[in-house]
Amino acid sequence: MRSDLERQLAGFSLTTAEILYRMPDHPALLQSYIWQEYDQAPEFPVLETFLDFWKREIEGPLHSVNVTCRRLISPGLYRTVRYEHFH
Repeated sequence: MRSDLERQLAGFSLTTAEILYRMPDHPALLQSYIWQEYDQAPEFPVLETFLDFWKREIEGPLHSVNVTCRRLISPGLYRTVRYEHFH
């Protein structure tokens, strides 16, 4: 298994999904579940695997999934500033 750093260097980003699903006993009510893992945008294979598991094993039918991702390691930005006053 790769470390989090190795996954980030390989192009994975921290992905957060808000999963809204219907309560099995009260289908008119929605419940929220937050899922977070390192995944690869835009295909999100890790999230897809989790959602496939959800559909197979969890009784609450999915309503919607909102996804956001953020690369934690990216090229750095820098700016050179010349300071002339050394008094």
